[in-house]
Amino acid sequence: MEQYDDALAAFQTALQYNPQSKEVSRKIKRLSQLAKDKKRAQEVQNLRSNVDMAKNLESVKSEMSAKYGAEDSCREIFSFLVETMETAVKSWHETSKVDPRVYFLLDKEKTQTDKYAPVVNIDKAFESPHTHGSCFSFLRQYAEDSFSRAACLVTPKSIISYPQVWKGQGSRKWKHGQHDGFFVQFELPSLRKLWFIPSSYEKGQTLCRDPESLDISAHEVLPCLFKQKLSNS
Repeated sequence: MEQYDDALAAFQTALQYNPQSKEVSRKIKRLSQLAKDKKRAQEVQNLRSNVDMAKNLESVKSEMSAKYGAEDSCREIFSFLVETMETAVKSWHETSKVDPRVYFLLDKEKTQTDKYAPVVNIDKAFESPHTHGSCFSFLRQYAEDSFSRAACLVTPKSIISYPQVWKGQGSRKWKHGQHDGFFVQFELPSLRKLWFIPSSYEKGQTLCRDPESLDISAHEVLPCLFKQKLSNS
């Protein structure tokens, strides 16, 4: 930034001696825009490098604390959510994509870890109502059989042929523009949350915006993965 500042100062001094010079005025305007662009490019790079999802999830953390207390399990589940979202954002920044997956927080004591993995790929889940229904049935059974404590779905908007939850009307009307991006759906036995993380291309770099909280009853990407009755949706 210093080189632009020095050049601007020099041209502004020149303008004082020749205030009618259109060429000097044009150069000042051009340098000012270049300095502004460089500053914004640095801001974008800082945002890409310093991903912090926890600051956007304070309300969820409070809800979880109210339901589960401040015990270690609550902190572990919150950390699982934050880590899953941050990993997805970093992947998007690096490659402009995320793999469609469901991440499970397995029970350290009960889960047969040789049989159940903490990640399930769901590449075909959104091709049709049939594949969507089959995938949902499989995931719900998987959550139960693996004794999962929490689940977090991540999927890019661009691969979803069904259900296109951004095309609803009335109370289901989409309010978040035509941005590319990805969904994050968080599932607990007594709490469900859904976000859309929009993406933009700015100053030559892909940048994820802050998560947009969605009404899960209107925009859910998958039905509830846990069989227990929900006290909050």
